[in-house]
Amino acid sequence: MAVDTPRETAPTAGTPTAGAATAVTAAEAATATVVTATAPPSGALKRDAIGFFDSLAIGLNATSPAYSLAAVIGPVVALVGVHAPGVMLASFVPMLLIASAFHFLNRADPDCGTTFSWVTRSMGPTTGWLGGWAIAMTGVLVVGSLADVAVGFGLLAVGADGLAGNALVREVLTVLLILLMSWLCVRGTEVSARFQNVLVLLQVVCLVVFAAVAVYRVYAGTGTAGSIRPAAEWLNPFGAGGTALTGGLLLGVFAYWGWESAVNLTEETRDPADAPGKAGLWSTVVLLVTYLSVALAVVAFAGTGYLTGQADAEEEVFAALAGDVLGGWDWILLLAVSTSALASTQTTIIPASRTALSMARRRALPDRFARVDPHRGTPGTSTRWVAGTAIVWYVVIHRISENALADSLTALSLLIAFYYALTGIACAVWYRRLLTRGPRSFLLLGAGPLLGAAMLIWLLAESVADMADPANSSSGTAWFGLGAPLVIALLLAAAGVVLMLLRRAASGAFWNERPGAYEEP
Repeated sequence: MAVDTPRETAPTAGTPTAGAATAVTAAEAATATVVTATAPPSGALKRDAIGFFDSLAIGLNATSPAYSLAAVIGPVVALVGVHAPGVMLASFVPMLLIASAFHFLNRADPDCGTTFSWVTRSMGPTTGWLGGWAIAMTGVLVVGSLADVAVGFGLLAVGADGLAGNALVREVLTVLLILLMSWLCVRGTEVSARFQNVLVLLQVVCLVVFAAVAVYRVYAGTGTAGSIRPAAEWLNPFGAGGTALTGGLLLGVFAYWGWESAVNLTEETRDPADAPGKAGLWSTVVLLVTYLSVALAVVAFAGTGYLTGQADAEEEVFAALAGDVLGGWDWILLLAVSTSALASTQTTIIPASRTALSMARRRALPDRFARVDPHRGTPGTSTRWVAGTAIVWYVVIHRISENALADSLTALSLLIAFYYALTGIACAVWYRRLLTRGPRSFLLLGAGPLLGAAMLIWLLAESVADMADPANSSSGTAWFGLGAPLVIALLLAAAGVVLMLLRRAASGAFWNERPGAYEEP
């Protein structure tokens, strides 16, 4: 990524940044022209609380690698067979391109609101507000499910199978876990980072042990009846055809989602203009290696027939495979999934809470969301709001049915594709005056992010068409004649528009901002 873009060495939260810029082909200056609303008085997030490796751990844990693999490997294999590793490889491409956009936009504007701030500056306040709303809602939708998985697999890992099957016990423990994770977030970013470092190490070690034993047993001839030896052809994502590839890519994008949590902590990271963006980029690379390794091992050991039959079981696939691969040591894989979901429960709160903080500083939300604990330097109000809303959502949806909870998670793919695509477009728009300065600048600041955005928009359109059919939802029932996941996403979008209009009527200061771009002197 050898493109030098404008960067701020000591950014001020909530204000536009400008600095000396070096283009690919010549050393020139660039300045940002943005009109911003006066930020409300508030404390500042704690500076230099974490470093690059802390950000990397948080970016990795936010994706919940073990849980994501457990959730998608069965459905992906059902769609594309042995080409599942190839689909995970193909899904990496748009993620890398969007991670690149995050990196370069963060160099120009290290703001904890990420997409919200960047889209506002480049495309206007209305589009920026909707991008921020999408980020906040992804946290609300998924935190409860992640905590539920952490509780369920944690109970299985210690042999408490009866409690794991008790819906009321799981619900109570899930709520308590969300409260605990939000408390850790408020306690301090350093505390959260240390906790995440332990969890990511434990998770990766468990996954490596599982993959290594699975592959060893395949080659030793002690696998299952359906075991097959890995082949290079498995890495070809196009082997199963177009429709199957589309469905597989949708699941693959979901598996990679979450790495941008590292960038949401930019104001609390040492070298804020560079380290968080690089942590996001490296998170996607580490995830690629992890996903390819484990996917190859799982397909080789279990075979496509078994995994296809388990497609509807989602994360229960790993619970079933744990004993087959590891025998009495099955708790290793169960612990990996539990710690994965546990870590992601905490790190998923981070983007939503920091985005709400950034929006409030710009008067896009009420001032109270901009409050920062003066002693710990964390956004206590917005963190508690995210946790409280996530608990209410989880309890209500969980009481409706397990299928409704699954449908709400399926709706995530629409929100994810929406704000990732916005970020890719924002990068090209913001740096549009630098795109003609050389091929690398054109590719990395313009063509790459736009290609990533185009791929996600295509997947978004395909997903909407698929979700419109009620038969494709987990419940199989129609809400207003459409699939439940699509209805949930549309209702959330409508709620966002209504709240935006109400906020604009109450305080229009944020909507006085005007989009800008880096300009040649």
